[in-house]
Parts: sequence; C-alpha cells; structure tokens
Amino acid sequence: MQRFLTAATVCSVLALPLGLFSSSAHAEAERSNRIETSTEVKARKALGPYLKSLLTATQPKAELKPIAASYSKSWLDAQPRATGDAQWRCLSEALYFEARGENVKGQFAVAEVILNRVKSDRFPDTLCGVINQGTGRRYQCQFTYTCDGHKEVIAERKAFERVAKVARAVIDGTDVELTDGATHYHTTAVRPSWARVYKQTARIGVHVFYRHTYRTASN
Repeated sequence: MQRFLTAATVCSVLALPLGLFSSSAHAEAERSNRIETSTEVKARKALGPYLKSLLTATQPKAELKPIAASYSKSWLDAQPRATGDAQWRCLSEALYFEARGENVKGQFAVAEVILNRVKSDRFPDTLCGVINQGTGRRYQCQFTYTCDGHKEVIAERKAFERVAKVARAVIDGTDVELTDGATHYHTTAVRPSWARVYKQTARIGVHVFYRHTYRTASN
C-alpha cells in the first residue's frame, strides 16, 4: 500500500510538469500566432507601395515640365555637370566645334536647329545621324568640322562643359523656342546661296537662322 501510494505520488508529481508544459506550450503557440498575425500585417503594409506600383506601372507617365532656361552664363554655370549617352555626346561636340564662341542663347539656338533636323523627315532621325550627315568627302557634309580634314580635339575643357550643359538641357526640353523651327543657319560673316531661298526666322548672336520653304529660287 505504501509502495502503491508512493508510485501514485510519483505519477502525480510527473504529471504536474507535463500539465504545466502543455499549458505553457499552448500559451506560447498563441503568442506565436499573435506574432505571426502582426508580422503578416506589417508585410502587407510593406507590400502596399510595391503593389500600387505594379498596378500603376502601365499607366502613362506625366509629361515632364520643360526646363525654364534663362540663356545666361550664370544660369548655365549653376546647372549640374552634364552627362548622357552617345547622342548627347554628339550634340555636345557639335556645339563645341560650331558654337563655343557664341553667347549662351546662340548656343541654345544652334542646338535647337540640330534637334529640329532630327524631327524633320528630310534628315536622319538621330542627333549623331544629323551631325555626321554627308561626312566622308572633304567639305561635303552638313557641319564643316566633321569633314574639314582636321582632327577634332577638345582643348578647352571649360567651354566643353558649358556646351555639354546646353546639349543636356535641349535634349531634356526647354520652355522657349528660339528659332521658329529653323533647320539651317550661317554666321554673319558669310551669305550662302541657299539663304536666298529659305525663310529667315531669327538672328541670334553671330548666327542667322532659316527654315525650309521647300520651294526653288524661281518660285
């Protein structure tokens, strides 16, 4: 009898920790469930912006606001250092060799002419294509520096940095059209024969600007 009671007591004692463990495990599980639920809520909140971006990814982007350029050296110097792709590089070099001695407004105007050519179906559809059009035979090109037989060397780094900013701004879009759709220009020191045929649209700095009329001199 005493041995039996002792055994029963032992069983009761052993059962007590088992019960306590079971209750503790259940409570821990409940806490775990609550933690998981909280984690899920946080995860959903974190995914919110991502899911929204997926839903709006196919929506058209708002049109970028044109740059309000003041066409002054102080404004240009205040702009960040320009960078870009091969097309930007072509335009930057063209402005350096064609208009680095021109005032800032004149540089913008020359860049605008090149961009107007890209938009015209009478010229190549890229900046590099327009700038290098006709290159191959000496002086049989659109921009003399590309076919004058001289190596293009950028010796004035500051001047190049400035025209590179002009190129960047024109590619990104400016808020004012300076040349009224001009596709040609020449310096005031010369008077090419085509100037009698095309319509003069502007005179900025040392350059005169013209637009195609698509008519012959006899008309």
